[in-house]
Amino acid sequence: MSPAKYRRLLLKVSGEMLAGEQGYGIQPSILEGLAEEIASVVALDIQVAVVIGGGNIFRGLAASASGMERASADYMGMLATVMNALALQNALERLGVITRVQSAIEMRQLAEGYIRRRAIRHLEKKRVVIFAGGTGNPYFSTDTAAALRAMEIGAQVIMKGTKVDGIYDADPVKHPTAKKYTEIPFLSILNQNLKVMDSTAISLCMDNQLPLIVFNLKEKGNFKRVALGEPIGTLVTTGPR
Repeated sequence: MSPAKYRRLLLKVSGEMLAGEQGYGIQPSILEGLAEEIASVVALDIQVAVVIGGGNIFRGLAASASGMERASADYMGMLATVMNALALQNALERLGVITRVQSAIEMRQLAEGYIRRRAIRHLEKKRVVIFAGGTGNPYFSTDTAAALRAMEIGAQVIMKGTKVDGIYDADPVKHPTAKKYTEIPFLSILNQNLKVMDSTAISLCMDNQLPLIVFNLKEKGNFKRVALGEPIGTLVTTGPR
């Protein structure tokens, strides 16, 4: 039996993380490191799905703020997530991890179309499934896509890999005295307007009682430790009933 706490999980990674220090595009060393982290968890006999953002290539929200039509900008952002998904697929398969990319926007030459039952079957066969193209709809973020896909595939938890080691009551970079939460209810995140995930994603998780763990993915071995149940980062739950 696997010592892991979770049987099936979804990892949410921001596109910005792939850019590393260069701030744009994909830094090969970061991509390889992420692939190694995922491979180490797959080796624990855990079913892993991934949703990856596209902010390292194109941010739809920023483009719309500059005057571009919001729907067009969001579709361009979805295409950026497909590019990141293909890059991660390549890095994983170089490590011998069988991977499938499923896109919410149909592009047969590059990826499978998203089909829930097929995605679940891939996971059961120990393949990593990378969900690209967000939800396939403008006005919805990849955070919301992560919450939606996690519920559709029956994931037990969403793990959001970030650059910080959890959720704080203020920006720890700007406020050194900021307090870190080890556990916090979804409702408190909404009430305090903490920038963890967008409010739609938080509400989806809260309404469906899907726990969220926010942790530092940049630290080597952290993803594996979280998957094994170590109390790393911040656990977000529906709180006391």
